[in-house]
Amino acid sequence: MAAGRLRAGRWRGMTGDMQAVEKTGVRRLGALLVVVLAAAAAVRGQGTHGPEYWRGIRANHYRVPDGARAIALAKELDGYLKLSDAELRDEFGYSILAEWILHGAVFSREELLAFEEEWRGNLHAGIGERGTDTIYLRAFSALCLSAIAEQEAKAPFLGETRYRMLLDAAVNYLNEEKDLRGFDATHGWMHATAHTADLLAALSRHPLFTKADQANVLKAIAERLATAREIFVYGEQDRLANVAAKIAEREDFDAAGFHAWLVEMNNADRAIWKDNPPKLEGLQRFENDTYLLNAFVAHVSQGEKAGEAKKEVLQVLGWR
Repeated sequence: MAAGRLRAGRWRGMTGDMQAVEKTGVRRLGALLVVVLAAAAAVRGQGTHGPEYWRGIRANHYRVPDGARAIALAKELDGYLKLSDAELRDEFGYSILAEWILHGAVFSREELLAFEEEWRGNLHAGIGERGTDTIYLRAFSALCLSAIAEQEAKAPFLGETRYRMLLDAAVNYLNEEKDLRGFDATHGWMHATAHTADLLAALSRHPLFTKADQANVLKAIAERLATAREIFVYGEQDRLANVAAKIAEREDFDAAGFHAWLVEMNNADRAIWKDNPPKLEGLQRFENDTYLLNAFVAHVSQGEKAGEAKKEVLQVLGWR
């Protein structure tokens, strides 16, 4: 009996040890599985949530799901901006973030400032590259910054120092970007020039935007068109024209500065036709400038503030 009890006790002890080992193994296997799944999700760019989760948010008018923290979801969406997957990057990453920034009122000032600083820094990531996937992070950071700038125009929170840093970054990025692709049939929009124009249009509405800023931004627009070495075909000239229109509609519009800018552009365009036949590079600039000026007229036609600027542009275009 004693031997039987001893053997039974040993068996119970061995069984407990085996169960402990099994539990430890299960925990380790579970932890390993979590790591593997997280790594696979990161490779797919899906983070913690899959596409259906984000589609549900969009279908529910962009409301933050019950029990979820907006900032945690936003950081996940932020990771999508660099992806070549158009749905994750554009329809989820940018679209949801922009909606929450502009209409959701789900972020604190500190959270918005953190995003602004991050996205502003992203404008330098891989700058100078052409034809690589780094364009997505730069271009969509610029677009997200345009939402920040629109919110700033409605309810200022940046402060003068940050506003000036953002404006300078936008002007510099407009001309420093070398990858001017607009759209890809597989990967969707890149559109860096148009996105930067949206950012500048929002910033140009701000009270801190000075007459010197007007001149700097107009100069940057002209330089972008002059150095593109291609005719933009995805509406970039129209988006840049919107920036010029916002400037012309300001109460402190520098009409003399605008006139000087327009004369310089017109002289450069006229000089192109002195060559016979005109050089292709010059013709590309001429077409971009012409599209820009036509779009400018369309933008200011609905208002009355930019009447004189409109007349000058029409004269340059030969309409009057």
